[in-house]
This record gives sequence, C-alpha cells and structure tokens, in this order.
Amino acid sequence: MSRQSSRYFTVRGKAFSYLVSKRALAVTFLLLFITIAVMILSTGIGSVYIPPGEVVRSVFGFGDDSSEMIVRSLRLPRILMAVLVGASLAVAGAILQGVVRNSLASPDTVGMTGGGTLGAVSFFFFFSDKITIHLLPVFAIAGAFIATFVVYALSWKGDGVTPLRLVLIGIGFAAAMSSISYMMLISGPVVLANQSLTFMTGSIYGVSWEKSVTPLLPWFIVLLPLIIVYSRHVNIQELGEEVARSVGSAVQRQRFLLLLLSVALGGASVAFGGAIGFIGLMAPHMARKLVGPAFGALVPVSALIGAIVLLLSDLAGRTLFAPLDIPAGVFTACIGAPFFVYLLYRSRNR
Repeated sequence: MSRQSSRYFTVRGKAFSYLVSKRALAVTFLLLFITIAVMILSTGIGSVYIPPGEVVRSVFGFGDDSSEMIVRSLRLPRILMAVLVGASLAVAGAILQGVVRNSLASPDTVGMTGGGTLGAVSFFFFFSDKITIHLLPVFAIAGAFIATFVVYALSWKGDGVTPLRLVLIGIGFAAAMSSISYMMLISGPVVLANQSLTFMTGSIYGVSWEKSVTPLLPWFIVLLPLIIVYSRHVNIQELGEEVARSVGSAVQRQRFLLLLLSVALGGASVAFGGAIGFIGLMAPHMARKLVGPAFGALVPVSALIGAIVLLLSDLAGRTLFAPLDIPAGVFTACIGAPFFVYLLYRSRNR
C-alpha cells in the first residue's frame, strides 16, 4: 500500500476523483518542455535566422519590428498549426486503438482520413470556382464524418460492432475512397491536381491566423478535455465486451460516443492540415512505452508526442531542401511506414 501511494496521488473534486501516476505527470511535463523548446527553435529557423531569445521577445511584442513581423505573421501560425494538427491526430489515433482494441488502428483505419480527403478533393473538383475557399474545411469535416459512420453502419451486425469487422471494413472503404480521389485528381485540370495533391500529401504550408489557426483552435480546446475526461471508458473497453458489460458499462453507446469525439477531432485536423499520415499510429505507441496503457495519462502524452513529430517533420520539410518546401506528410510517411512494418512484424504470431 505504501509503495503504491508513493507512485500515485489522488486528485479529487465534487464530481470526480482521479488517481494520477507521478511518473506519468513527470513525463508529461518533460514532453511539454520539449514541445515548447522545439516550437521556439523551429520558429527561429528559416531563410532568416532569429535567435531563441529574440523569438520569445517577438512573440510577446518586445522584439524589433522585422523580427516581430516574421515571427508573429509568418512563422508562428504555421508552428501552432503543427502543434494543433499533430496533437489532434495523435489523440484521435489513441482513442481509436483503445476502442477498436487493435494496435494497428489509426484515423485511416475507420475511413476518417480518406473521407476528409475525398471531401476536400470533391470541393476542389466541383465547387472551387463557384463558392468561397473558406468552405473547404466544411467539406473535409463532413467527408470524415460520413465515411466513418458509413463504416460503422456496415460493421454493425447482430448486437453491435466488433473491432475486427470495423477494422476490415474500414481498410477496404478507405482504399475505395482513395481510388475515387485519385480518379478525380487525374481527370481534372492541372490547377485542381496541384491543389488536391498537396492536400492528399498533407501540408501546413501557407496557413494563417484567420483561415487556419483560429477556426481549428475551438475544436481542439473543446474536444481534448472531453476526451481526457471520457477516456476512463476506453480503459474498460480494452478489457473486452463481456468484462465491460459485467461492470455495468454501456459498451455500444460508449464506443459510439468515443468514435464521435475521435472523428470530430481527427476530421477537423484533416480539414486544416490535409491527410498527414501515421501520426495517429505512431504517437500512441510511443506514449504507451513511456506511461503505460492507462488512458488518463496516455491521451495528453500522445498529444505532445504527435505535436513534436509534426513540428520536426515540418521543420525538416522547409529547411532540408530549401528553397523547396516539402510537405510535412512526406516526412511523417518516411518515419511511419517502417514503423507500421515493424508493428506488423511484431504481431505476426498473434
């Protein structure tokens, strides 16, 4: 009892009580420090180098005029978008892996990324010359929702949805949507192909406060705390349906609500960052190695790891091949594809 009390402490409120691991808390603060450090360094690196101290002063309005213009108008929106999109994809992936009870699950598995991409490509193909570009996120989010719930409906059989059916149907449906997106891409004009291909690769190039950061921020601020609070149900889900039902858990309702929160957060990130792959797969696995399987700690740690991965990928994309700006999704795929193969190899006998 004393050993356990030395490793945990309890946070109590009027309507809640949480057992917090001291190790998980230490890892979270360490990753938060690393995230802030990477943000500062990444903001200063570019065609014009700005020292970290000047970056901090410029963020708070105490730098010189040229540094403030570069930092606050050009680089900071892109850095914050990398944090928001990377964290959102990582949290969506963590929830999906818990609900589906499959370590290979990710936003791609249930058609979320494919649906958002198809929605965006459909906007470029049918409406880009008719309505404002500001409606692009609406199409992408709607595509992610529709695709996920079609997969969910097709996976329903008898008394509910089983994880295996959800994964198999999701992979097949994602492949179909990808084929439709590419068919639309090659049959349209060159301008459409360029816009669509950038979105399908995944890039946070050219973001701004008004069109990108401000619209995505409310989704992140509202949904992330909800997911953290509701994540205790994921711990029960991972025990299996029979065990979850035996302790009074409404399995199908909780699974649906968790998928709803995951799709909302992941769909919003796809809408503004494009189809950036593998972050939702990698970050939860890395977090699990650091803090274990309990979702109360896994969700925030996954978010911070996802933010760091996308920050470093975007930094590599805009500096390694300068003056070319390579989409961040290329670098996440370079890391994620071997990681996916490793996971397949590790689970070959299961």
